[in-house]
Amino acid sequence: MFKGSLTALVTPFLPEGGLDERAYRTHIAWQIAGGTHGLVPAGTTGESPTLSHEEHKRVIEIAVEEARGNIPVIAGAGSNSTREAVEFTRHAKSVGADALLVVTPYYNKPTQEGLYLHYREIARAADGLPVVVYNIPGRSVIDLSVETLLRLRNDCSNIVAVKDATGDLVRPLKARAVLGPDFIQLSGNDDTAIAFNAQGGVGCISVMSNVVPDLCATMQNAWADGDLKTCFALRDRLAQLSEVLFCEANPGPVKYALERMGRMSGQTRLPLAPLSEPSRAKVDGALRALGLI
Repeated sequence: MFKGSLTALVTPFLPEGGLDERAYRTHIAWQIAGGTHGLVPAGTTGESPTLSHEEHKRVIEIAVEEARGNIPVIAGAGSNSTREAVEFTRHAKSVGADALLVVTPYYNKPTQEGLYLHYREIARAADGLPVVVYNIPGRSVIDLSVETLLRLRNDCSNIVAVKDATGDLVRPLKARAVLGPDFIQLSGNDDTAIAFNAQGGVGCISVMSNVVPDLCATMQNAWADGDLKTCFALRDRLAQLSEVLFCEANPGPVKYALERMGRMSGQTRLPLAPLSEPSRAKVDGALRALGLI
């Protein structure tokens, strides 16, 4: 259902701070032309915590419009408020999103039972729309256990996938053993995307593909085709970029990279600060190494 290189889309802003719809549409068209296998708007990389509800919904609507049904749109619908997540869920379904990406609740620190009840409520509101659970304890503190994920999969047939950003490469093996090979596992980390595939994954919800959609898609295609020589060559070629895009809080470095490439403004919203000079130099070096600037 979902596999390959799926781009966690950035949200471009105008100088005065509003949503830059023109740059956003152009960015999505470039992603599709580059072979990206799916679009993920309004996630962490899309600065969802600082989008208004209206902006959040609008970036999903635009992604659906631009995808035109050619590639799936997995709409960010997460929140630390279950009611708010349900609102985003119903909106995404109403505008034609193909699936939902729902992050574990941050700050509240729910128990595993609380996580189960949260996702069950959202899955019911999705009314059959596929749900991708997003587990990222580095940002949300809470770690959704494999046991809770199994419980959700058994009780909610539309919970079909996990975006795993734990950084634990044993986790996909354990999840595969418990959930079975048909449950979709997607990496949330570019630096271990291919290693994650080797442990049972089928792709990556990628930050780096914002910058190099064609190379990320080709790398994932090569893995799927068993062309390990091409896959590993691209993995090694992209290693420096993958590292520097996280030299400061995401999406600061990736938006700076896109600005240097002339694709959009690098502006982020507070409390994310402009990229420091040392970090800019690191990103510039990685872009030059790939011939992107």
